[in-house]
Parts: sequence; C-alpha cells; structure tokens
Amino acid sequence: MPTLNEASGITNALTALQPLRERGVQIIVADGGSTDCTLKLAAPKADIVIRCSPGRASQMNAGATHATAPILLFLHADTVLPAHADTIVFDALNGEPGWGRFDVRITGKHPMLKVVAMLMNVRSRLTAIATGDQAIFISRSLFDEVAGFPNQPLMEDIELCKRLRQLRRPACLFAKVETSGRRWETRGVWKTILLMWCLRWRYWRGVPATELAKEYR
Repeated sequence: MPTLNEASGITNALTALQPLRERGVQIIVADGGSTDCTLKLAAPKADIVIRCSPGRASQMNAGATHATAPILLFLHADTVLPAHADTIVFDALNGEPGWGRFDVRITGKHPMLKVVAMLMNVRSRLTAIATGDQAIFISRSLFDEVAGFPNQPLMEDIELCKRLRQLRRPACLFAKVETSGRRWETRGVWKTILLMWCLRWRYWRGVPATELAKEYR
C-alpha cells in the first residue's frame, strides 16, 4: 500500500485488512514522505512500514522488495478489497505465474460514478489494461520478469499492464473492490473523466509521463 499523508483514512484502510493478515497475508506500507501521523498510525496494523522516495511507482517497487510471498497485490489506501480476497486471488491464478485485477465499484453520491465504474470494468476487459484502483495482483516471478513498475510519475499502472499483457492475459475478476469517488466529486466528475481520457490519449500518442503528470496535478 503506497501512502502519502493518509492519516485521515489509514487506520480504517488497514483495519479492513486485518482478517487477511490473520490468515498469513503480509501487509506492507510504503510511505513516500508523509508529514502527518500516517506512519505512526500504520505501524501497529502492518507487518512492515518503510519510508521511500515519493511516487507510487517507486513506493510500490520498494514495498515489493520487502515482500516474501509468491503473489503481490498493490492496493491504494482509499480502496477496499472484497471479503476473502486472498482466496479469490489464489483461485484466479490457480498456482501458475500470472496477473489480474478486480472489477471496481466507486463510492460516492454522484450518479455518474456508477457509469464511470462500469466503463472502467468493460474497458479493462477489452484492452487487458488495469488501473491502480482495481487492485492489480501479480505473481512475484512475473513481476520480476517485467522489472516491476516503470519509474515514471504517472501512468505507471498502464505501462506495467502493457508489458504484462505481452506475456499473459490478465484474470479479469467480477469480484469488486470499492474505491472512493472523492477525486471525481472534488474535481468534478465530467471534468475528471475528460481529463483522464485526454491524458491517456496523449500518453498513447507518445507524450512523456513527466509532462502529463504536471497537467494531472
């Protein structure tokens, strides 16, 4: 779980993972330089808490270096896994090196969030591309084979999936994770949809992720 100033929600996020932890799942928090009490709150509810360079890609790669399990799952702090996610992932990979993602449900009041989630899930099935909101999981051996997340400030999940799909198609699970619609509602749902589609289009056309990250922020 990559974090940066997540004090308001980190306790709830990690508390939801404790049943998995009790069944042997290793919880790793990779913090990118929080200035609030994220680290203090995370420590009792995680197996490992590390400080590392900011940026989701570098944080998730750093966390992966401390993982001891044969399967890795990358989870945003505002995303909640379904019950028994560990069993669901094990069954999806069926003991073989591979990767996949969950369907997503976006929580919030705006009616368009349901449409956004539906389109995300359909697009992901058609393109074999997942976003970080969908809790990407991957076998350790396959993660190492593609050298982990690319060191870029945006679209790191898209680029990872592009590399992975050249080797294997993803397991596209119908089981859903729930992710916060805060980003869409705060910035404006339609404005955020348009922004993300424009960024993805330009990235596909070859615009560097460093340039796109400035516009995203």
